Amino acid sequence: MSMTPRLKTKYSEEIAPKLKEEFNYANIMMVPKLEKIVVSQGIGAAVADKKLVDQAVAEMSTITGQKAVPTKSKKDVSNFKLRKGMPIGARVTLRGERMYEFLDRLVSASLPRIRDFQGIKASGFDGRGNYTFGITEQIIFPEIDIDKVNRISGMDITLVTSAPTDKEAKALLTAFGLPFKK
Repeated sequence: MSMTPRLKTKYSEEIAPKLKEEFNYANIMMVPKLEKIVVSQGIGAAVADKKLVDQAVAEMSTITGQKAVPTKSKKDVSNFKLRKGMPIGARVTLRGERMYEFLDRLVSASLPRIRDFQGIKASGFDGRGNYTFGITEQIIFPEIDIDKVNRISGMDITLVTSAPTDKEAKALLTAFGLPFKK
């Protein structure tokens, strides 16, 4: 018997009916849902040291519980000594159960560990119902052992929803427990 994530159950039992009523959807299938979470990290110093990308992939795999993939540059930039195809970052796309588990750990354990945290900015919406925000330190995640970290680096987290507008997406993410600034 497999366990369903807490937030997945909360979505189907509480969030979806509440949003259906709030936005007057014709049926429950029109209610926006979380489709995927993309966690990405760019490493500028990876041009000089290739091991940084391997460390970033390992850390990101530990944080998300899914194997990360290195991202490669798309074009040459001579000012940065960058060649096309060089590894310059890491990325993970989470869907399904792992997505809900990661979001649960992010909201309940990681975001409260940020120093002087007042909430995340509500300006990260793109107009199509997707939300992106940045984290300045990867050490806020409890899975990371601070003693083994060589270099503190940030990451971007994108929450992709099926919501057609930012207002509906914000209502969905607020219901999931994301702490937006007032």
